[in-house]
Parts: sequence; structure tokens; C-alpha cells
Amino acid sequence: MKKTTTDETTTGESAAVPAGRTGPKGLGVVGWLRWFWRTLTAMRTALVLLFLLALASVPGSLFPQRGVEPGAVTRYFKSNPGTAEWLDRLWMFDVFQAPWFAAIYLLLFVSLIGCILPRTGVYLRELRREPPAAPRHLNRLPHHSTIAGTATTEELAAALRRRRFRVVSGPGWVGGEKGYLREAGNLLFHTALVGILLALGIGALYGYRGNVLIVEGNGFANTVAAYDRYIPGSQVSAESLEPFSFQLDDFKVDYQITGDRPGQVLDYTAKLSVHDSPAAAERAYTLKVNDPLDVNGTLTYLIDHGYAPTFTVTDGSGQVAFEGPVACLPQNSRTFASECTIKVPDAKPDQLGLAIRFLPTAAEMQDGSWDSTFPAAINPVVQVTAFAGDLGLRSGVPQSVYLFDQERLKKMKRLVMMSEPVELGKSLDLPGGYGKITFTGVKEWAALQIAHDPGRLPALVAAVAAVLGVLLSLLIRRRRLWVRVRDDDGGGQVIEVGGLTRTESGDGGFADEFADIVKALKDATASKEPEGSDGPERSKEPAGRKGAPG
Repeated sequence: MKKTTTDETTTGESAAVPAGRTGPKGLGVVGWLRWFWRTLTAMRTALVLLFLLALASVPGSLFPQRGVEPGAVTRYFKSNPGTAEWLDRLWMFDVFQAPWFAAIYLLLFVSLIGCILPRTGVYLRELRREPPAAPRHLNRLPHHSTIAGTATTEELAAALRRRRFRVVSGPGWVGGEKGYLREAGNLLFHTALVGILLALGIGALYGYRGNVLIVEGNGFANTVAAYDRYIPGSQVSAESLEPFSFQLDDFKVDYQITGDRPGQVLDYTAKLSVHDSPAAAERAYTLKVNDPLDVNGTLTYLIDHGYAPTFTVTDGSGQVAFEGPVACLPQNSRTFASECTIKVPDAKPDQLGLAIRFLPTAAEMQDGSWDSTFPAAINPVVQVTAFAGDLGLRSGVPQSVYLFDQERLKKMKRLVMMSEPVELGKSLDLPGGYGKITFTGVKEWAALQIAHDPGRLPALVAAVAAVLGVLLSLLIRRRRLWVRVRDDDGGGQVIEVGGLTRTESGDGGFADEFADIVKALKDATASKEPEGSDGPERSKEPAGRKGAPG
């Protein structure tokens, strides 16, 4: 005999509970696991998780992301250091790499699968099941009509089949049902969501992306060491990178000069010389914002740009300690007033730190300061702030190429504090015999993102399938229709038709279809009416009545 335990109810009565289970006061481990699984796989939970996933993506649009705009992240840290530090702890600059984003993603994945599998089983059983038999009282259905005429059940069944109903018949009646693709659309939509999540997972495992800043005249080879920032998937190795290379020959930005919005960007154009492989011939390619370079599935996108003025720094001994372009980060997106840093560790007698303010179109303001009034390099000048001393570059602690160590800067000797504008081709002599800096030219730089995502095409296919599934579920209605042939009081026959929908708010569309079916049945039986019969039609469709089969 099976052992039982008792549990006192609120009324003082005892209820027998099978051994091995707990009563309502304690679910136990198995009970809690079942409760968690049922809650997780509920459709309501899936919808909540889908909403949370969309909500969790919002910070990725509000804050610059390291994988897309590393320069913007650097500027944010410079302008809001305290806030940026806390935001970084919350992964606001790497939203889609955050643990909390991954948790929502995985829970949604499991929830969708838990929803789809049982619903698929129910749907398959529904497909194998025949439409139900005709109810006895068709006049109780929301849609009802009668036709005077004669027809066999075979003829009526054939008429419904021509309208793509699944038909079943019995003595004196025919039943039909259609709209099974509605549930197929629901399943397709949810399966497509799983496909999108899988595609994202495939891209995260076997894809990679990286950012690189290239100045005009410089090149890039697709190797790990060449990236400024490199984010590989867990299954990506250095050998799996596509071996292509290119050189940035020219970068051009077209600005609107006249009109309501002078200075607005009209077009970006990057001229590249591309080698698809080390042995491939060189080919020219014009890179634009919405036209990435594609090399065997690895895409190169244009994501940012700026100026890279060129300088020659001569130290106190008369030797050239630095020569070349310096990438400046825009501080004003409208006028492209920019800032950059030059660190000269080999200068003598002391190391030099130069903070450069670059003005593409310089103009003197009313208060005597200088600023840029237009983003194009029409009248480029630079203003220099110079320090001498130990930059700490040999300490082994990594430093940003865009920023100075502020603590070390306080200990260095100030040579120049925001000099007068230095025009193109001019030099600024540093006091104390520390040398001079010459402004030699202006180049532009382009920030590029190189990405390889094998899940991109599967994600597109899944997205198309999701849209198709939504269309099927919205446009198709599940409906049933029955026809009975009975004798009337005058010795003739009456064909009685009734129908209903199994979709909420679906009666409006079905009313027209039901009227068309009745008309078709009437036309089919008109030729069989006895002579002298006026063929009256008696129909009844009570407005708003939601009856059920008797």
C-alpha cells in the first residue's frame, strides 16, 4: 500500500498527500524546479524578456560604444571622468558584451524554445484531427443562413473543397475548417526569433570585429597587431583572419557651403588600394558610409573621420625628434575644432609633451580668443601648449596616445601655455633652448571597423521569416463552417449553413466570406430547384451574437 502523509487545512480537515511530495506549504526542490520551468516557458515571460532585451539595448544608443566609436568614448571620459568611470562599471560603453545583457539573451532563448516545442506538438495533432461534426442547431451560430434547394453532401463537400476547406461529411451534413496557417505563422515567428538569437550567437563565437584609425597615405593589413581595438569570438584564432590589406590613398568630405545649414556634411569618400590576398593584384575601391568593402565576407565600414595635422619637432640639440601626422579628436562636431597630443620621449635635454589645439577654419572671436567657424580646412592653424620633463613612458605603465597623465603633467615644466595661432608652414620656438615645433601640413584620418560575422546571413533569413510569420498570424483567421440538408414542411429540401471564427475580432472579415459561400451554394442549387419554386432565401445573422455549437 502507498504511504501517505497528512496536511492540516485551514478548516481543520486533513488531506492525504502522496509520500515523496510536499503539501502547499512546501514545494520542495522538484516542485520549485517545475514552477520555475513553467514560469520561464510561459508566453507572458517570453514577451517580458523580449521587452527587457529591447530595453537593455537602449543604452547602446544613448552612450558611445567602444566597438563602434572608441574616439567618442575617449572624449566622454575626458569631459565626464567621474560619471564615465561609474558608467564603465555598469558596462554602458560595452552594452552588448555585458553579463546582464547575455543573461537576458540566454533566458529569452530558453523561454522561446520552451514555448515552441509544446505548441508545435499541439499544432501537429491539430493538423491530423478532422474538423468537428456539424452541431444540431446551426441557427445558434454567429453566422447562419438557409437556402431552398437540393444538393447532395458530396456536392456540398466539393463546393467547400474548392474554397480550400478541410472537409468532413456525415449523414445529411458537411463540415469544413480552414485557417490552419495562422498557428503556423505564430510558430514560424517564434522559431524565427530563436533563429535570430542563434545567428547572434554564431556571430559572437565565430566572428570578430576591430577598429583601426588610418591617416591618409598609411595602410592596414588584417592582422591582430594592426588593430587599435580587436574583439574576437571565442572560436576565432589569429590564423582565421582574412589575409587582405589596403592603403588609404585619399579621404574627402564634402560640406554644404551655402544655404540654411552651412557646414553640414554632404558626402564622405575614402579612396582605397586593396589587395584581397598577399598574391592578389591591387584594385581600387571607393569606400562610403553605406557601401562597405567586402573581402570574402569580411566587411570594412567607414565609421568616423577627423584631421591629422603634420608636425616636425626639433629638440634643443637641433635634431629632429618627431616628424609626421598626429590624429586629433574632434571636440566640436559642428566646426571640427580638435585636440591632439604629441609625446616626444627622445627629445633633449628633456622629454617634451605637446598639447595641440587644431582649428580647421580659424577666426578670432570678439573676446580675443580663437576658434573654428567651419569644419573644412580653409584656414588651418594650431595652438600649442608645451611641457618639458619626464612623461613616464619608460615606467612600463601603458598610457593613452590621446591624453597626458595629469599627475605627471603637474610635475613637468611649463614652457608655453596656449600659444598664439601658428599658421601652416610656420614654427613656434620653445623657450629655454628646448627646440621648436613646425606646423607642416594637414591630412585627414578615417576610423574604420572591420567585421566578420558568419551569422549575418542567417539573421537576415530569420528576420524575413519572422515578418512572414507575423503576416500569416495577422491576416489569416481560423474559421469553421457547416452545411446541413433537411426536409422542410412543404416536402422539399432546405440547405442550412452556419459558421463561426476561432479568432478574436475575426467576425468582421468572415461575414463577407460567409456571404460569398452562401451565394455560391445558392447558385449551385438553383438549377436543381423544382419548377414553380420561388426559391426564397431565409437568412439570419444576429449582430454581435456569439453563440456556440449546440
